Amino acid sequence: MKKLLAAGALCLLPFLSGYAATSAAATKAVPLDSIELSDPCVLADEATGMYYMTGTGGKMWKSRDLKMWTGPFSVAQTDPDSWMGPDPMIWAAEVHKYKDKYYYFATFTNRDNIVGEYRGNKLERRASHVLVSDSPDGPYVPMADPTYLPADYLTLDGTFWVDTDGKPYMVYCGEWLQNWNGTVEKIELKEDLSGSVGEGKVLFRASDSPWSREVIDGKTQYNRVTDGPWLFRTGTGRLGMLWTSWVMRDYTQGVAYSESGTLDGPWIQESEPITPPNFGHGMLFRTFEGEWLLSVHSHKDVNGRIIRIPHFFKVDLSGSRLKVL
Repeated sequence: MKKLLAAGALCLLPFLSGYAATSAAATKAVPLDSIELSDPCVLADEATGMYYMTGTGGKMWKSRDLKMWTGPFSVAQTDPDSWMGPDPMIWAAEVHKYKDKYYYFATFTNRDNIVGEYRGNKLERRASHVLVSDSPDGPYVPMADPTYLPADYLTLDGTFWVDTDGKPYMVYCGEWLQNWNGTVEKIELKEDLSGSVGEGKVLFRASDSPWSREVIDGKTQYNRVTDGPWLFRTGTGRLGMLWTSWVMRDYTQGVAYSESGTLDGPWIQESEPITPPNFGHGMLFRTFEGEWLLSVHSHKDVNGRIIRIPHFFKVDLSGSRLKVL
């Protein structure tokens, strides 16, 4: 996600969590490639005929045609008295419509709350969490349970899936900074998504990847990062999962498929990435015209400053494998 492990840097954007009116000057229509946004996630909402794009930073953009976008709007209203604190960082926000409500899955980090230390890294409290709204525009507010996952366990990039058992789940990553071998995991959610049920289960680890790579102490090995899980089914009903890691200095999009057709897997990793280098944290959405698109972020040099911008690839889901066109 945000961890530029191979590049040895961390890109932090301004993070605002309050829900507030956005000035007219800040909401002019701009083209997609002029938006600075990591981890772009698009909800195509049939009820409103609008595309809603969220991501890192706690902001939302809106569009009727996927070309010109209006924003940014503040939509996340967190509780300053909760574990998140008054001004949490917000990463990789996703909006999912489930039954008659809209749910905001995001990673929240309280940098003032240190829950431990591992291999010299101070571990700031970070967790996947869910907010709710009656409208796709927000505001998105907390629900009943203050936590979904253990307070001392760092998690990120939570996404939503209803499995073949009919139960809702959050699929998320275990932070590599804490376990040194990032994970992708699942946890069951309550029926109204207001909290979790039971404990999380590891689905696979970063070390399972045949394509991600980094150099440590002069030796090439698997990259330790797991980012951005996203579940989908192909035209043949096969269950797949997008997820992202690094190939040396390049953030790169991979995919895995479940042999059982359920979240429990086993998950078989594709041998090669599915996008060119420097595209990652992907998700899939279907346009109002019925076309499937892969949303990722890429990198753009603006006067010597590298920023992240959204990019859409056309994809083919008709067969048993996702194909990027």
